[in-house]
Amino acid sequence: MSQVDQRPVGGPPKKFHLDHSNGKIAGVCAGIARYFGMDPLVIRLVFGVGAIAGFGSFILIYLAIWALAD
Repeated sequence: MSQVDQRPVGGPPKKFHLDHSNGKIAGVCAGIARYFGMDPLVIRLVFGVGAIAGFGSFILIYLAIWALAD
């Protein structure tokens, strides 16, 4: 069994939450990283590159996740 999927079969489903303790601004990237079992720096880099390459669309996505999560 991989390190990411350690919950027993038939257990409660994973839920997404903002991670305020590890977050830099609102905990969105840290929450996404915890949900997928990744390093928060990778998610922050994806959002940073996406904000530049996507003409700010990732900033809107970030704000929407921040507003809707938790």
